[in-house]
Parts: sequence; structure tokens; C-alpha cells
Amino acid sequence: ITLLGIMGAIIKHLGEFYSPTLLAVARNIFGFAPVLLILIITNKTKSIFSLAGEKNMLLLIIRGVSIAVAQFCFYLALMKLEFATASTLVFAGPLFLTALSVPILGAKVGVWRWTAVIIGFLGIILIMDIGTDLFNIFALLPLTAAFGYALSSVLVKLFSSEVPTAQIQLYTQAITLFSASALLIMLSGYSPIVSMTDFFLISLMGISGGSGVLCLISAYRMTEPSIIAPFEYFGIPLSIFLGWAFFEEFPISKLFPGVFFIVGAGILIIWREEKNSQKLKNHHKS
Repeated sequence: ITLLGIMGAIIKHLGEFYSPTLLAVARNIFGFAPVLLILIITNKTKSIFSLAGEKNMLLLIIRGVSIAVAQFCFYLALMKLEFATASTLVFAGPLFLTALSVPILGAKVGVWRWTAVIIGFLGIILIMDIGTDLFNIFALLPLTAAFGYALSSVLVKLFSSEVPTAQIQLYTQAITLFSASALLIMLSGYSPIVSMTDFFLISLMGISGGSGVLCLISAYRMTEPSIIAPFEYFGIPLSIFLGWAFFEEFPISKLFPGVFFIVGAGILIIWREEKNSQKLKNHHKS
């Protein structure tokens, strides 16, 4: 989460000089470094091309395209909104993830979790100031990004546990890079990098983002999501701090009380998932 916060802060800073499509392409190019490093360390380089099968390829293509769209929307949101506001609205992800798990994974979502989804979206409406003169159309961008990231997270569960995480991320990132490059060409977002300082920041942005995502995917595949998910909310106070420290932004009045609805809804979802998981374990034991 810290690495992703650093990535976001660099993107907001560089957004004054470069397009979101260019930064998305650079993020994916430099994001290959940590993935390849893991494959080399774990001696999995020989199996790079073994992820065959139409089902896997279709999943990878959908994941790659959804992440490319999500990246573009989130990066543009960081440029147009306060850093903490854009980062907080992306935490609508668990709400979308819960909803998407029904049609994609066949999950059964009870009244508690649907209630949590409704509560979370009430918090989003409060932060976005929908229905008032303060509403900013760019606030829809982090929600679109949240949907794209949630879709990619749900799809990870459809891969066999035998497929290495780094391998999934390598293929996905290659497709994301191709999709981001297509957006760059279509939107004419290319501009040359003007200094070595910018080149260093762009490379740091890509490596931080790639490492952060790899850590998250690994964590989610190694243990129960209900154990990992609460730690993601560390990103909210972190984004408030980074926005204050680097961009002199402190949108507390805008974020509260809506942020309590979003975090509360996420914790409620996590709690119910944990309860259901315990019930299943006890049922299997009996």
C-alpha cells in the first residue's frame, strides 16, 4: 500500500508535464522489473511461456484491458482532483468486488454484505457532493478505476493455484502495456521526457507500482482476503498525509463523514466473509 501511495504521488507531480496515457505506458514498462526479478529468483524463467490454454489467455486479456482503463482513469483523476479524494474514492473497489463476485465467481452475497455495499455507496455520494454545485464530473474517474481494478482482482481467483503469481502478473502487464500504448496513440498523449530527474521519477513510479501490485496479489493468493483487506485502508490516512506533505492539500471537510461510510462498509464486508469462512470450516470438520 505504501509503494502504491508513492506511485500515486509521483503521478500527480508528473501530471503537470505528461499525459496520463504516457505515464500508464511508462508504469507498465518499468513495472516489468520486479516481476522479472521474482521469476529469476524463484527459477521460474523457463516456465514463462507455459501459461497456455484459451481460458487463461481470455482471462489475461480481460484483466489487462480492464487494468489499462483503470490506470488511465485513476491517473487522470489524480491530476484533476485532490490526491486524498481521488485515492479514497478508489476504495470503492471492495464494494464492486463484492458485487462482481456474484456473476463471476458464483458467490452467495447475503443481506449483510448487500447492506454494506449500499452504505459504502452512500459514503461515495457524500464525498462526491452529488446533487450539489460542488459536484465535479472528474470524481467519476476513480470510481471507474475502482471497477476496473475490482474486476481484475476477481478474475485472479479463476486461475489455478499452480500458476505462479509472477507469471500471471507478467502476462497481464504485457497485455496492459499493449492496451495502454493503444490509448496513448489514439489520444495523442506522447511527449518526450525532458530531464534525467523526470526519467528517474518515472522509473521509480513504475517500479513502485509494479512491486506494490505484486505484493498485494501474492498476499491475496497466500491467505484469506478477510485477513489482508483491512490493511488496504491504511492507504486512506497515507494519501491524506502525502497530499498534505507534497501538494499542500488537506480536504478533510470533503472526505468526512463519507470516508467513515466507505471504511465501515468495507469492514462489514470483511467481517461477514470471515464469518462465512468460519462456518464452512466448521461444517467440513463436522
